[in-house]
Amino acid sequence: MTTVDEATDTTPEIGRPRRRKEDRRLLTGRTRWTDNLILPGMVHLSLLRSPVAHATITTLDTDEARQAPGVVGVFTGRDLPEQGAMPTAWTVSEDMLTPELLPVSVGTVKHVGDIVAVVAATSKEAADDALELIDVDYDELPVVVDPLAARAEGSPLVHPELGTNVCATWGLDSVTLGTGGDAEEAIRAAEADPDQVVVRRTLRQNRITPAYMEPRSIVVDPTTEQVTLWSATQVPHIVRILMAMTQPIEEHELRVVAPDVGGGFGGKLQFTREEALVLLVARRLQVPCKYTESRTESMQSSHHARDQVQEMTIAARRDGTITALDVDLTADMGAYLGILTAGIPLLGGFVFNGIYKVPAYRFRCTDVFTHKVMTDAYRGAGKPEATFAIERMMDELAVELDLDPIEVRRRNWIGAEEFPYATAAGLTYDSGDYDQATDRALEMFRYDELRAEQQRRRETGDPVQLGIGVSTFVELSGLAPSRVLGGLNYGSGGWEHSSIRMLPTGKVEVVAGTTPHGQGHATAFAQIVSDELGIPFDDIILITGDTASSHKGMDTYGSRSLVVGGMAIVGAARKVVDKARPIAAHLLEANVDDLEFERGRFTVAGTDSGITIGEIALGTWLAHDLPDGIEPNLDSDCTFDPENFSFPTGTHLVAVEVDTQTGRVDLRDYVCVQDVGVVVNPMIVDGQVHGGLAQGIAQALYEEILYTEDGQLTTGTLADYLVPAASDLLPFRTDTTVTPSTTNTLGVKAVGETGTTAAPPAIVNGVLDALRPLGVEDITMPCTPLKVWTALQEAAARGGATDEGSPA
Repeated sequence: MTTVDEATDTTPEIGRPRRRKEDRRLLTGRTRWTDNLILPGMVHLSLLRSPVAHATITTLDTDEARQAPGVVGVFTGRDLPEQGAMPTAWTVSEDMLTPELLPVSVGTVKHVGDIVAVVAATSKEAADDALELIDVDYDELPVVVDPLAARAEGSPLVHPELGTNVCATWGLDSVTLGTGGDAEEAIRAAEADPDQVVVRRTLRQNRITPAYMEPRSIVVDPTTEQVTLWSATQVPHIVRILMAMTQPIEEHELRVVAPDVGGGFGGKLQFTREEALVLLVARRLQVPCKYTESRTESMQSSHHARDQVQEMTIAARRDGTITALDVDLTADMGAYLGILTAGIPLLGGFVFNGIYKVPAYRFRCTDVFTHKVMTDAYRGAGKPEATFAIERMMDELAVELDLDPIEVRRRNWIGAEEFPYATAAGLTYDSGDYDQATDRALEMFRYDELRAEQQRRRETGDPVQLGIGVSTFVELSGLAPSRVLGGLNYGSGGWEHSSIRMLPTGKVEVVAGTTPHGQGHATAFAQIVSDELGIPFDDIILITGDTASSHKGMDTYGSRSLVVGGMAIVGAARKVVDKARPIAAHLLEANVDDLEFERGRFTVAGTDSGITIGEIALGTWLAHDLPDGIEPNLDSDCTFDPENFSFPTGTHLVAVEVDTQTGRVDLRDYVCVQDVGVVVNPMIVDGQVHGGLAQGIAQALYEEILYTEDGQLTTGTLADYLVPAASDLLPFRTDTTVTPSTTNTLGVKAVGETGTTAAPPAIVNGVLDALRPLGVEDITMPCTPLKVWTALQEAAARGGATDEGSPA
């Protein structure tokens, strides 16, 4: 890769592999995390959490804790009558049931980790010690943790007052949408037609957790005119408005700051009980308060993700052409609803059809409550689950028809000449070229050579079998057109806001409504502004994450920062040029229509006469010689609302080696070719893809949140929940193809969620490809050595063949 140092000054910034300007500060620790904050007179909070999954609280005595050394306050739910119920931002259907969730529970607990009381003390140690002095008795109640069991009649009810564990039902149908035929009718016809096949599978999405590097931390200072809340959050603007809408504080009284945030991945896309609770206690005590969760608290109370049962049915002709797709989804909400919990599975409903021409489609979703931590957004948020399902089904269809998995996909995907393409799920994909990306991936992967090696290993009975996994995907990103969100009854718009401040010295401050937590905003946004205004890259700085300086924004999630936030920056920059143009014409004594603007300089057409935008900035600040009626101000802002989603695509190919004696799965090669539209910074794109791949592979091979039947979390530490290290992965081989987006001025598409979306089905397809000759038909994620070995033994017992052995 050519470094930026080798580029010339005339090289456009967009496309340069700039090293991230923020990394030196972040990687050397010269930064500020929320937990680093120390304020005068600050007290520390510790939370008493339920050790049982479902119970009535019969005794809650805090008297001894109140007398403990250093304690300045102890609060139960009944001690905080002012606490308001936590909100949900997405009422997905008219029948949706929303149980009350208070910052501190009153009377009952619904999952292990539910908040029972809070202690405020002069040190964290004193607060922790006082927790041990609170006397609590629990009358335990029946528990349900399996989402299918929760749907069954007679199941224990998570919220008896609701009368059911079904939170909501929702669906899509190509007949109702007017986008295709009747899926049920097409499947019935296929079952009666010898020239068609019907493949049914039940797939399982394992429950996982975002496992961000920095645990959640909150500091609230109530001692100034405007209460300031610092939080390790992805969404300071959303926290501010939801706090004002649900708790006893007005919006103008509250400032929210997201300082440097150590990872989020959707796990910090939340307005949390802890944020509300710290504010309530700080205002009650009138002193600054801090709460920082432990890793165990993070595992047991921060929201989890995925956890779905997917009943999939696909019908196709014997040449492989799909005729219908039916999806019946059961999604586990956990005990409560976060701001997006109920809607996460619905996002996937729009892309279960993937990149394929599906003539008849039906999607049904049932959201259910269980006695577990709530689920909500995690990198990809509903779309990785959908991609997993359709890509697994494409492999199952290929096996059923004895076709190569690449070939069955080619026979069904949308051709490059067919864009824009209206899908059966009601979306319009703007651009793509799946053949181009796949052909490049096959070339890099040496697909035919690996297939030949696989055959040799099978023929020789090699105990280590080779599997080849395929995943071709499309991602629904760039949340989101506000009118679409309104049609889905979502509780906010999907626009984004940005401002450009032109300083008198010709430097630029970019104020963005998106909030970074590792994405490289300061670098990529500076590159965009440099090209738009002709200002040197190093003369541009980003201001973000503070509602006092960036007063308006919808924050960062759903791969929206570039394709929505970046377009707001482009719009603001172009307004700066428009405001500068009449001033330039006046100073050059030229007609506005005769001016040309390029690389930061206005020139009069056909002459050498010109002036830089930096010179105009100084002249505007001086205001000594401006045209009549012109305001002495170049600063501009823009609120951008996208017309469509962003649809990045790509092809992932993986070679896995599976030891049939131990069940161990090793990655031998991983190739992915992404189409993310025009690339602003190749280095950032590679970093985003690599990080996404690591998390997708982690779900497929390593990570899983597990509960016992009585609701006890058994993976509550990183000793039990396996987050892979670099040594567990391999060097990824990546490339990009470019089909520019037609729905934004830069032609860019999203990238942040692509690796996480495509990797799980590629890995699982590869493992099954290695083991199908031995009779293994399915393995639920994660494909651990124990699960793989057990599947081999069960296949052998059914009549397959396997070597003797035991799991490593």
